[in-house]
Amino acid sequence: MSLVGKKAPEFKSKAVIKNKLDEDFSLSNFHGKYVIFFFYPLDFTFVCPTELHAFQEKLESFKIKNAQLVGCSVDSIYSHYAWLDMPKEKGGIKGIEYPLVSDITKDISKAYGVYNEDEGVAYRGLFLIDKDGIVRHEIINDLFLGRSVDEALRVLDGLICFETHGEVCPANWHEGEKTLKASKEGVVKYFND
Repeated sequence: MSLVGKKAPEFKSKAVIKNKLDEDFSLSNFHGKYVIFFFYPLDFTFVCPTELHAFQEKLESFKIKNAQLVGCSVDSIYSHYAWLDMPKEKGGIKGIEYPLVSDITKDISKAYGVYNEDEGVAYRGLFLIDKDGIVRHEIINDLFLGRSVDEALRVLDGLICFETHGEVCPANWHEGEKTLKASKEGVVKYFND
């Protein structure tokens, strides 16, 4: 069941942020900011470090747009600490600066509908949450399919554009391209301009 258009499920959990522990981490800490909340299956795996580093490489692009990145897996904070201490060249995620939430109870991944019962881990779910805590976009990939950080940025840009201008974004839209009014006339004008 999709969470789009609904309040993002609230939680309190432990998280590691730049090798420091936050005992009471909550997405509500970011009220007034956009949040890209993403799940990955496990620390010390194979596709996951490529994604976490890809998000880190675009961290400033998210910050400029008033967006907070937050990663989450079913691992303990101790596993997060150990993986954050391992260099990238050895498969680690040293240098990741955004929060990594521990969902050791699996309650968070279940609340977001991404828990894979057979494997005991979360699918690669990504949720764009607006400044009021409403989920505006979600995408869930199977365990073996890495996601596109550029697509997460593109969808964030689309939400910001809609909120700013009140126009909708057509297929394959990117920031700076033309939008359209949500009406028959808007579609006609879009196709004829």
